[in-house]
Amino acid sequence: MTVFLVITSFVLACISGLLLWQLLEQRKMIDQMLEREDISEQQPDPELAIVLKVSDPIGLAKRESRAGRLIGDRLPTMATKMVYQEVLKELTNELEAREIDVDMQIEYR
Repeated sequence: MTVFLVITSFVLACISGLLLWQLLEQRKMIDQMLEREDISEQQPDPELAIVLKVSDPIGLAKRESRAGRLIGDRLPTMATKMVYQEVLKELTNELEAREIDVDMQIEYR
């Protein structure tokens, strides 16, 4: 039993060494490719964005407007679109009142 464990440990150590060697070789190849292509490793910082999702747009439409109560169950996509347009309009007005320059848009995903 001890011999089996020693052999298994030796095999696992060899496999780990092989994987480490492959990792180091891969890093060398990537560095060589970056140097050859003259690509810097420093990428520009990503652009920050705020994502806003209304948890229950149909419920909000029903609660806030008469039209929302009428179309909420029959045309849920239209009601959701109207809720997001109204939220966008109100946020834009609030930010303009505070003199904050923003670019706001609705994205469909």
